[in-house]
Parts: sequence; C-alpha cells; structure tokens
Amino acid sequence: MESSNKKIQNLFVVGTDTGVGKTVLALLMMQFFFTKGYNPFYLKPVQTGCKNANDADSDAKFIYRHVEPLKGKEPAESVIYCFKNPKAPLYAASDEGKSIDLSKIEKVVSQKAEAHSPVILEGAGGVLVPVMGKKLMVDIISLVNGTPVIAARAGLGTINHTLLTIEAIEKRGLKPLGIVFIDAGEKETPPEMIRENKSAIEEISGIKVAGVIGRIHDFSRPPHDCYKPLAKMFD
Repeated sequence: MESSNKKIQNLFVVGTDTGVGKTVLALLMMQFFFTKGYNPFYLKPVQTGCKNANDADSDAKFIYRHVEPLKGKEPAESVIYCFKNPKAPLYAASDEGKSIDLSKIEKVVSQKAEAHSPVILEGAGGVLVPVMGKKLMVDIISLVNGTPVIAARAGLGTINHTLLTIEAIEKRGLKPLGIVFIDAGEKETPPEMIRENKSAIEEISGIKVAGVIGRIHDFSRPPHDCYKPLAKMFD
C-alpha cells in the first residue's frame, strides 16, 4: 500500500449482527492506516445505547482511547447522532422525540473525506436495522459511497448470518471488500469449524474471508497477527 496523498474510498464497517466486533475491527483499521502513513478518520454516524460520545459505552470513546494519534482529542467529533436507549436507531431516536437526517450524515462524511483518507465509518447493529422511515443502515452505505467491510463471528451460525448480510448488501448494488471473522468468545472456535465457515461463505458468495481476529488483551497494542487480515484487504 502506498502511503502518499493517494485517496482511499470511504470504508464502512458493517456487522452480521449486533455485538459481533465492528468497533474492534474499526479500531484495528484506524491503527493500521495510521502506521501506513495515512490520515484516517473514524466516524460513527449513529450511536445508540450511550448518553454521549464520552460515555463509557461510546464506541468513539473506545477508539480515541486506544489509537495513539487520537489520544487527548474529542470523541464527539466522530459521532453525528447519539441516543440513550440500546435500540435500532429509528426507535432510539423516536424515544427522545427526534429523527435522523440522512442529508446531515451525507454532508458530514463529505466534509471529513476532504481532509482525511480513508474515512472509516461504523454502522449500528446489522445492515437491515431501520434508521429513518423505510431507510435502513445499508442505505447509509450507498448514501456516502462507502465500501462495506464485514465483521462476522467466527463460530456457529456465521454462515447464515454472513451470507444474508452479503445478499442484502449486493441487492443494493454494493460489493463487500472482504470479511473478517472476530473470535472473541471465552472459548476459541475450533479451527475445523472456522475452515468450514470460511469455505462455505467464500464458495457461495465469492467474497473472501481475509482472516480471523482473536481475543485482544491490550487494545492499544494488539498482537501483530491482528493486522494480517487488513493487510490482505488493503495492501
């Protein structure tokens, strides 16, 4: 990968479900691009389940705490909408008598993309969660000209969840750049199951599984192996 002023498209981290490891993947991507000489920017268009961008449950706060160039900077710069209740964005906003303006998201992403490369966006929940009216999370990817990067569980159930996610993305004329398995459970997924999951997903969808990210004990200094799947996708 060149570290010049070459622009990279907006990258949109999506999950096959809630809690699969989107934020961890976004964190690793931020660290990866900084080490390559790029000037990435993390953006969470909609955060639910936290009071504000500095709350303990804020994804942006987590990113800023563990990415060295961001330490001491303001996480609120990376969150457009933040709602207290841990629900789909449409309903979390409604609980507070608010709504989500997609044109605002489009404008902010465009502004950030002028000064940063790449802009790394992170979705909320899965790709078909409602955001505003009949607009879904996947529609935001199209709106901001994002390239999807899929975070998926490594273990049981991931074939179905991942293939459904890919199908929903491709139905909108988008193509995922790749898939990363996140294996962060108390017990590691058996290697044979991971091989089977990888084989099935790749053969059926044609989208490559770039690798597996295991449990991380120090998010500020993840093991070097954690970046190998990213090198496959971006180098």
